[in-house]
Amino acid sequence: MTLAAFRKELAYPRTSIQLCLLGVVGGISAATIIILFRLAIEWLQLQYLPELDAFSALSATQRLMLPVIAASAIIVIAYITGFKHYRMGIPFVIHRVKYYFGQIPAMTTVNQFFGGTIALAAGFSVGREGPSVHLGAAGSSFFGQWLKLPYNSIRILSGCGIAAGISASFNTPFAAVIFVMEVVLREYRVHIFIPIMLAAACGSVMTRLVFGSTHELSFIQFNEFSHWIYLYLILCGIALGGLASFFNNSLMHVMRGFKRFNMMKRLLMAGAITGVVGFYLPEAMGAHFNSADALISAQNNSLLVAILIAKLILTIIAIGLGVPGGIMGPVFVIGMLSGALLATPLGLFMADSSELTGSFSLLGMAGLMAAVVHAPLAALSAVMELSFSPELILPAILVIVPAYVTSTQYLGNSSIFIRQLDFQKLSYSISPVLESLQKTGVLAVMDNNFTLFSANEQQKILACLQDAPTHPVLQRSDSETDVQYSLVQFDVSLGQDSEPLIYSKIGGVSSQATLAEVYELLQAKRDGAVYVFGETKQDVVGVITWHKLRNYLHQASY
Repeated sequence: MTLAAFRKELAYPRTSIQLCLLGVVGGISAATIIILFRLAIEWLQLQYLPELDAFSALSATQRLMLPVIAASAIIVIAYITGFKHYRMGIPFVIHRVKYYFGQIPAMTTVNQFFGGTIALAAGFSVGREGPSVHLGAAGSSFFGQWLKLPYNSIRILSGCGIAAGISASFNTPFAAVIFVMEVVLREYRVHIFIPIMLAAACGSVMTRLVFGSTHELSFIQFNEFSHWIYLYLILCGIALGGLASFFNNSLMHVMRGFKRFNMMKRLLMAGAITGVVGFYLPEAMGAHFNSADALISAQNNSLLVAILIAKLILTIIAIGLGVPGGIMGPVFVIGMLSGALLATPLGLFMADSSELTGSFSLLGMAGLMAAVVHAPLAALSAVMELSFSPELILPAILVIVPAYVTSTQYLGNSSIFIRQLDFQKLSYSISPVLESLQKTGVLAVMDNNFTLFSANEQQKILACLQDAPTHPVLQRSDSETDVQYSLVQFDVSLGQDSEPLIYSKIGGVSSQATLAEVYELLQAKRDGAVYVFGETKQDVVGVITWHKLRNYLHQASY
């Protein structure tokens, strides 16, 4: 199959071998970048720590200085790449997927890789899922841009990269697929599902080859409990919904309050605050599960409360002041600590509630993530896969639903990603018509049975229209600086002084474009046509008329 035929097949919104191949290639590309990212974090940490995330092994002075030094290094990287490219993370990717078909600027990716590596290695309270989403989308979309694939397929390819990135980062292929559908793309279509599933599988396979097949929360044992505790789970969900609203509101207050400071000052402040808290509570640094589980197992509620408060502060400060990292990692840890504390009152009604601590820490993770991110299904699948405990599905639902409803309906909280997008004035919603048209490339609909004439060939044009009146006829006019095309049609106005032919100037779109761009050019007049060009405007490959576009819009679909 030629590359041209490959591109044309990808322009159709349907499942195909070509689309599956795209998912595999995109998944491998994204997973490779994420594996390098994880190895870079581990290598950097092991330069000054005896083992990964063992910040308590550092002296108090070292813990105080480490985040400040890291913030300074992040500033240097941003300066080298250009401060205007310091836009990254999941909200930025959602914006790029919606408005730019998932194409990620190269310099923002450089910032995300190196800045995220330093932030995670230095103990900032951020997660690696934010960089994983950004790097995964970039790694796969770069491949699509290089091959000049249709934009609708690059958008799917970007989703494949995100799924592979999350899967490679956490070894959770199912949760990765759900996250892409529920949070990023916000739609469920089979032809999108299939390649994203393949990409997530590739990401999981590759990360298991490098890091092993263990699940990050497999050390937590989920223990079944009496059915009467199910009623208490509803109360836990309500409490987690309230905590999620407090977290989101506090984060937005910090972002708005420190907006007047430039990026250098914000990052240095984040480093200083993280260093001060780490000076006294090294357990609060980072966003790793092992240390949180060790704290929970110690059964020291006073220390748990202190660490919980410290984690809330450090996460809100780090994310709110622009440290390059994700929000879900620390939210998981905060959920673990909150869930363990919520299990404490059960000790009043049973002899030993300690065996429920692990179960409630998992449920706390699920409930808090669902309410913070507004992704209940992704939260359920993530916790289930991370802990390798499918038996927690029913209890988790009893926590997730009240947490989500409390947060949204009673406390007016919306997804933290949506609130960040609104704050940054990044668009994330488009009209249903354009969203539908974005799924189909122009190569799938264009009429390549057209005739092209140069200027001063009126007689030939007239003869061509008489022989084939339904086929598009174009006339090309060259100038010193540009080339212009006109759609030629018979004049049916029946005017006495009218010419036999009408020449209507038309615009052009790239062969990578979707029908959405065609619609935006033609919607004002509801008439005319658009020419499709290949490498240059001189290389016309097809024509799409308003009549053909309207017929496509009116087609019934299942």
